[in-house]
Amino acid sequence: MLSSLPPWLTCSLFLLVSPSLLLEKPNFDTRGVLLQLGAVAFEATRLVLIQILLTSKGINLNPITSLYYVAPSCFVFSLVSWVAVELPLLKENSTFRFDYLIFGTNSFCAFALNLAVFLLVGKTSALTMNVLGVVKDWLLIAFSCHSKLKALREKEAAERKDEERNLQLYKHVHQLLDEIPCSKPALICPVNQSLSTCLRANLPFDAFKKFKELLKSGQFNVIEEVTLALALKGSCGNSKQGTQVHKFAITSGLMSFITVPNSLMNMYSKSGQFDKALCIFEGLNDPNMVSWNTLLSGFQRSEEAFNFVLRMNLNGVLFDAVTCTTALSFCFDLDGFLFGLQLHALVMKSAFDCDVNVANALIAMYSRWKRLDEAQRMFDEMPNRDLVSWTAILSGYSQDESSGLEAIWTFIEMVKQRMYLDYVPFTVAVSVCARQRSLEVGRQTHGLCIKEGYGTHVSVCNVLMSMYANCEVVEDAKSLFRRMNECNVISWTTMISIDDEYAIHHFNEMRSNHVSPNEVTFVGLIRGITVRKLVKEGQMVHACCVKSNFLSESKVCSSLITMYANFELIQDSIKVFEKLESKGIDLWNALISGYSQNGMFTEALRTYLSAIKECKPDQYTFGSVLNAIGSCGHISLKHGQRCHLHLIKAGFDTNPIVSNALLDMYAKRGSISEARKVFKGIPQKIQSTWTSIISAHARHGDYNSVIASFQEMKNQGVKPDSITFLSTLTACGRNGTIDMGQLLFKSMLREYKIKPSSKHYSCVVDMLARADRLEEAERLMDCSPEGPELSMLQSLLWACRIHGDVDMGEKIADILMEMEPNESGSYVLMSNLYAEKGKWEMVAEVRKMMRQRGVRKEVGFSWVDTGDINSSLYLHGFSSGDRSHKQSEEICKMAECLGLHMKLL
Repeated sequence: MLSSLPPWLTCSLFLLVSPSLLLEKPNFDTRGVLLQLGAVAFEATRLVLIQILLTSKGINLNPITSLYYVAPSCFVFSLVSWVAVELPLLKENSTFRFDYLIFGTNSFCAFALNLAVFLLVGKTSALTMNVLGVVKDWLLIAFSCHSKLKALREKEAAERKDEERNLQLYKHVHQLLDEIPCSKPALICPVNQSLSTCLRANLPFDAFKKFKELLKSGQFNVIEEVTLALALKGSCGNSKQGTQVHKFAITSGLMSFITVPNSLMNMYSKSGQFDKALCIFEGLNDPNMVSWNTLLSGFQRSEEAFNFVLRMNLNGVLFDAVTCTTALSFCFDLDGFLFGLQLHALVMKSAFDCDVNVANALIAMYSRWKRLDEAQRMFDEMPNRDLVSWTAILSGYSQDESSGLEAIWTFIEMVKQRMYLDYVPFTVAVSVCARQRSLEVGRQTHGLCIKEGYGTHVSVCNVLMSMYANCEVVEDAKSLFRRMNECNVISWTTMISIDDEYAIHHFNEMRSNHVSPNEVTFVGLIRGITVRKLVKEGQMVHACCVKSNFLSESKVCSSLITMYANFELIQDSIKVFEKLESKGIDLWNALISGYSQNGMFTEALRTYLSAIKECKPDQYTFGSVLNAIGSCGHISLKHGQRCHLHLIKAGFDTNPIVSNALLDMYAKRGSISEARKVFKGIPQKIQSTWTSIISAHARHGDYNSVIASFQEMKNQGVKPDSITFLSTLTACGRNGTIDMGQLLFKSMLREYKIKPSSKHYSCVVDMLARADRLEEAERLMDCSPEGPELSMLQSLLWACRIHGDVDMGEKIADILMEMEPNESGSYVLMSNLYAEKGKWEMVAEVRKMMRQRGVRKEVGFSWVDTGDINSSLYLHGFSSGDRSHKQSEEICKMAECLGLHMKLL
């Protein structure tokens, strides 16, 4: 089909597909373009003539076939042209390396075409075409070489011109340097190098001393701006030394160098004189980025820092990574967190999230606000992580009580990644094990600490001691303390807090080792003295606190108030409280709790009413006052209801401590329905919550509800404690379910590893005695770990009176009268027992004994709420036959009326 095309169209197609034209490299000057076009036109003309010639001979050579024919011819001409012209040029300039391919392809095609014509047409025509092709090729080669040589000359000329310009500039610089005295360049570098060496060796005072010697020697000409910056760094925030450098900078004129004001601002910020740093900044005409960042890092209040960041933005200052990192460190409160979210958006927009320091600051901010999902996402998206990154995410998990497992897994991943671990990750990981009470993981971490060389590091050892103490392995903590090479105040304080028996000994040894105690030390020491009831030693520690000026610490004063209250020296607690000028809510809480512990419930309520006028109550305030109201039968329940309303407004209605105290208060005051409502309203029921509702049902004798709540508690996966069993055993005893009670008593040690106390034995003794199993109850009483106690004897004597066992009753009564000779209960029970048996002589003997010993039977009282909540704190108390109330006649008439109604029912 191609052979039937006209010659000119076939040639045109041949030109389009010809490699010699497709690969031809054009030249970019005017003459080159014209010559190139001429060569192409010449080639086209030659091809047209060849096509016509072939057609006249009756040979149809289509363009596709001609490509095969022209191929061999190119190689010869390509080789000749490349060896003759291209090879020398290729050695001089690499830009010629592709030209031999272009000319070779063109010559190859020409050779193949000439060969085809020679074979098909004849020698004369072939020779003519060959000569024309060779002339064209060599003309093209010659022009290409000419163009390349011209380009080489122009490039060499430009390079010579640049060298001449650089040489002139070099001579000019040398001329300027020659005008500077020779001594100054020789001395400036050694001085700065000497100061830098001292700073790198962590000897800042030596660096500043050398600077002062330089000033004393009068060598002012060798001091430059870098020298002043190093001297200010060596002052370590000492405002006196920094001020001297500031004065010299002003007199020497070096304040014009921006490095000096920046260093001065850093010095004043570290020395607590931020106003001077701000004054220097305001005096700068053109502060740079370091100036803005230096002043930003010196702010103490987050609000002022955020305003300064906004000022930077309004002044068109482009934030860098240091700006973002510093600004994120101020995001503490809610407004700061919202500001941090905006900074995060700016960080993403500016692509600073790839910066390790910025990403670390974002992780710390999100972790501080317990947004651990965002913190983990930032951590996962970091291209590069350093030790600070791992420590930041680990600390974030450790601060959240519900993420202890994630913290431990993060630490394990750090170890797997073979990160370089310093003491900080170890302290965080061990503290998590202490809070989670993961003794096994804590021991493994301890072993890794020893392997990595931190087994004796003071900070690591301190948290290890706390971990062992929390896991109730105190001996291991003591052993670790004895192996420590260095002990600081935290080490001694931890030891004092966990070893009550030798707390005073550790305190004295601590002082003999010249370690000064802090407020936490005194809190732990006072607690140990309180537990052991060491009144004299407590007074001595109080005097030591006064001498050491630690009474200004609220925690110490609160501990002293609690100590004297436990010693039943409530007046001393009041004296400590009244001497304080500033009274925080923790001090009010200590006094309220002290009154409640000493049975002064009315004073506790009055103190609470005074406290809420001066301070905002917390969970412990409500817990203490509700305990006082619940324990006092003559305080109106309306005060408890008012506290209930107050704590709802304060947002403590779901707090476990407050909810349990509220539930217990309603239960003690007989309002079991309100106690149930409080229990149902608690979203997360912990062990103490279940114990409180079980105790409430047990107090009201609701055995079925006690057992149902106990079973539901176990079904919820909550383990009962000793108090839970105490309430449950009490309910079993009152209900007479002996088998269930004994089963629960045996399960304490067998299933729950809870060692029964004397109170549990007393409940079982009471249970057996009520069921007329007096001998079995007596045997169990003798098995009690602390022997027969007062409550057990009273229960057994009461049962003897109920069941008429005079012999055992006399034996038990003798023991009771010996233990409490002035208590009327034992005498009354024996008198009633003798009376029921008709032994009136023994009744008279018991009464005579009471008169001789001055024992009087206590009068039973009842209380009734008769007034408004604002009229009195008290309920009205009355006894049998009491007519002291002003409305006693109306009360008696109402009682008679009620009695008649009861008889009719």
